[in-house]
Amino acid sequence: MSIELATSEHPAIHDSACPIELCQGGAKSALSHWPDTAEITAKAHRLINEPAYSVKPEKMVEYRAYFDTKCQGSRASTAEAAKYIPGGVQHNLAFNHPFPLDITKANGAYLWDVDGNRYIDFLQAGGPTVLGSNYAPVREKVIEVLNECGPVTGLFHEYEYKLARLISEHMPNIEMFRMLGSGTEACMAAIRAARNFTGKKKIIKVGGGYHGWSDQLVFGTRIPGTGAHEAAGIPDSALANTQEFFPNDIDGPNGLIALFEANKTTGGTAAVMVEPIGTESGTRPVERGFNQRVRELCDAYGALLIFDEVVTAFRLGMGGAQGYFNVKPDLTVFGKCVAGGFPAAGGVGGRRDIMSTFSAGIGGGTERTLVGGTLSANPLSAAGGYFAISEMARTHAPCKAARAADRLTEKLNDAIQSLDLPFFAYNHGSIVHLETHGVLLLDITDPGFLMKVFQRKHVAQEIGAGYTAEGIITLAGSRLYTSMADTDDVVDDAAERFYRVLSNMAPASFG
Repeated sequence: MSIELATSEHPAIHDSACPIELCQGGAKSALSHWPDTAEITAKAHRLINEPAYSVKPEKMVEYRAYFDTKCQGSRASTAEAAKYIPGGVQHNLAFNHPFPLDITKANGAYLWDVDGNRYIDFLQAGGPTVLGSNYAPVREKVIEVLNECGPVTGLFHEYEYKLARLISEHMPNIEMFRMLGSGTEACMAAIRAARNFTGKKKIIKVGGGYHGWSDQLVFGTRIPGTGAHEAAGIPDSALANTQEFFPNDIDGPNGLIALFEANKTTGGTAAVMVEPIGTESGTRPVERGFNQRVRELCDAYGALLIFDEVVTAFRLGMGGAQGYFNVKPDLTVFGKCVAGGFPAAGGVGGRRDIMSTFSAGIGGGTERTLVGGTLSANPLSAAGGYFAISEMARTHAPCKAARAADRLTEKLNDAIQSLDLPFFAYNHGSIVHLETHGVLLLDITDPGFLMKVFQRKHVAQEIGAGYTAEGIITLAGSRLYTSMADTDDVVDDAAERFYRVLSNMAPASFG
């Protein structure tokens, strides 16, 4: 069975030529510019050292009334869910203040809840739906596959190799690709392969980076320097060979080079794992030459370089972040994007000699890197990824999503400036950061760190609730993923909604 995308039947939402003049690196990248990392860092420092701002109390009364009167169905269903589901929700991305929304419909730039309220969708399932939510041409082709063979057989299916070949065509550093069930599984597989291939032990990551929730990588998560703070239930021994260094710190006394040197006598460094635009999808952005410097150091110390492109692959362009930076990682981790928003989305790809260890074993002369998963590379997920990536390339979706993000970022900064607020916005292509509370920017060495975390989490909840009440869905109130579905009209509408929240901000009171 072979199903090709009938493009003539389904014109793209925006089917004009890709605005190449906005994109560095041509078709491989969708970024119009690289934001000034030093300027962002300085603004972040000012934000977390000024008093926190929140929604004015009288406006919060109005926003709470929205949830009380307009979201009664969501309140009822999520209250019932809390009886059977810890915390009442299954998803880390769900915004829970004052209670989660029960979303029943998604289409393009919008979501609808069980009460019929419509929201502009800047969550986009955490990033993978660059085409827009529930994109019909892909959905219809996946339904054809489901009707033919169902979601899983446990055996080989043609879209496994079609997807792997397509990824390699767009990202030539991916000589071979192994599909798995999630980004967490992919990170586990990548560090296991690195240790097997190099014979070394240590894994170095950038502090603040999130690489899934496996025992060995819940270290220095969200905020640099936190070490094992979030590792409840994980034995110390599981984290004994995981290390972190602060973002962009190559040469400092506790920087990357110092770790490489110290590891020479304690098992060696198997790999350095980075989010190539910076931790938490660029919340702490890297300097422009950071990845090239890490590449050179990995070569010098005999370590592998692992790019975590769970968010950036295909969203920053068909060549991912590695296509933009022109840096070749040894292994690349994929997640949500690799199935185009369909479930069981994850995988690892890279150099043929390293990837071949996944199929090695008895009689092969090489120890096998063991991975598994009955639902990995199932027909539904593999076909979803194949058709979604094909459509992203055909429609130039990454460039169009990035153009929307450029427009939105400019309008957000205009609003912030006009209101004289200590906030700021910036974007890496279609990943927009709107920094108003700075929870993930806090400094663990600050004596008031714990109090600031508590206060600013409260502020983040109120601001996020304000966005929701104004009809906008974000990731934690501070990260926005745009899509091809975000026309100028959608962006301009969203900007007005953001302005209504921002124009009702004032220094917070924590009485």
